[in-house]
Amino acid sequence: MTSAASLMSGQTPLAVRMRPVSLDEVAGQRHLLRPGSPIVALADPDAAAPGAVSIILWGPPGTGKTTLAQAIARSSGRRFVELSAITAGVKDVREVMQEAITQRDLYGQTTILFLDEIHRFTKAQQDALLPGVENGWVILIAATTENPSFSVISPLLSRSLLLTLQPLTDDDIGVLVDRAVQDARGLAGAIALTDDARSALIRLASGDGRRALTGLEAAAAVALSGADEAPREEDEDRSDEGAVPEVTAEDVAQAVDRALLRYDRQGDEHYDVISAYIKSIRGSDPDAAVHYLARMIEAGEDPRFIARRLVISAAEDIGLADPQALVIATAAADAVAFIGMPEGRIPLAEATIYLATTAKSNAAYAAINAAIADVRAGGFGRVPVHLRDAHYAGAKRLGHGKGYRYPHDSDAGILPQQYLPDELVGRRYYEPKQLGAERDVSARLERIRRILGGR
Repeated sequence: MTSAASLMSGQTPLAVRMRPVSLDEVAGQRHLLRPGSPIVALADPDAAAPGAVSIILWGPPGTGKTTLAQAIARSSGRRFVELSAITAGVKDVREVMQEAITQRDLYGQTTILFLDEIHRFTKAQQDALLPGVENGWVILIAATTENPSFSVISPLLSRSLLLTLQPLTDDDIGVLVDRAVQDARGLAGAIALTDDARSALIRLASGDGRRALTGLEAAAAVALSGADEAPREEDEDRSDEGAVPEVTAEDVAQAVDRALLRYDRQGDEHYDVISAYIKSIRGSDPDAAVHYLARMIEAGEDPRFIARRLVISAAEDIGLADPQALVIATAAADAVAFIGMPEGRIPLAEATIYLATTAKSNAAYAAINAAIADVRAGGFGRVPVHLRDAHYAGAKRLGHGKGYRYPHDSDAGILPQQYLPDELVGRRYYEPKQLGAERDVSARLERIRRILGGR
């Protein structure tokens, strides 16, 4: 049996060992790896015009930015230099540029410069990259988790292709985990993974491949340690002779030191938790709403899905009782798209608490539903003649617009006039509630309706 010590000790991290050696091994990002795409062309050693374009890779952590850069370098056979903006400075950049010129002139070799965390470079440091990129001394592959429109200088953006990486899907993470269990570079079949443990690792990864492999490595160490410490019964006929230790969901929980939520993003729990979340907001319980929000975040729920439900809740359950609710919910959705996770949890929580604690009214929601029901039932009638468009040829001859009263001719801005079709005169769809800002709407609407009716 392979021991924990022999498998884990003194090795580079599993996530590093399992980095693909070619683009074919890359999990996810299929939209960037189609035949003829810039990345594929850059990785092709036989391309007719190799390496002419620099690229900026933008995406969340663990989606494969470094992996793509290294796979390109290995596949293309070009010289590869890696710098991190956390530790490198202008001096390091200039040294790379000078060496790249030497390698090109003496050996005809192109240099790929991979710069991780480029958003950490100042404007002056990014300026130092421009000559090398513009003159083709290096092919720059820069990686960032921040929006390049705000974190990368415009001259560098204009000289590069911006490619956006997406969070890995559950299927992508599953491929990475399964490969790491069996591959000789990884755990080499020294452990087996139960279905529950595999699901837990995928769920905890939340689209981050590095997180999944780090969790797998830690859970494997837990399982192997337990196997090494288990007492042996040499004199018994062992039916499991030759079996490898299993990594269980409990091993995963112990390794990552956090409870494993029962949450299937495609199953019942997904719908149960989001239902409880929205009902808690509707019921004005901010504590319960934040609890369910936390469960979704920890389970790796798509934050855009949560944000969309907040926007719907603001319109459906709060409506005109607090018109600001929809503004705040939409702003939270925009903020999540802009800053990503984990920071996106903060505007999501702010909007959740605001919606849960403000006044509620579904009057606008009920109004549109009632109006749609009438229309579907055939209750629509013809548009009154005085409201019809009178601008096209022949309209006036048909009497269109005749008798229309222009509301701005009145000091009150309202004049007695029929707007609904004859068949629906007197029909009311919107009935505001005496809650929040809708109290004022209700009083104003009552006065409006009296004037419209000529009372």
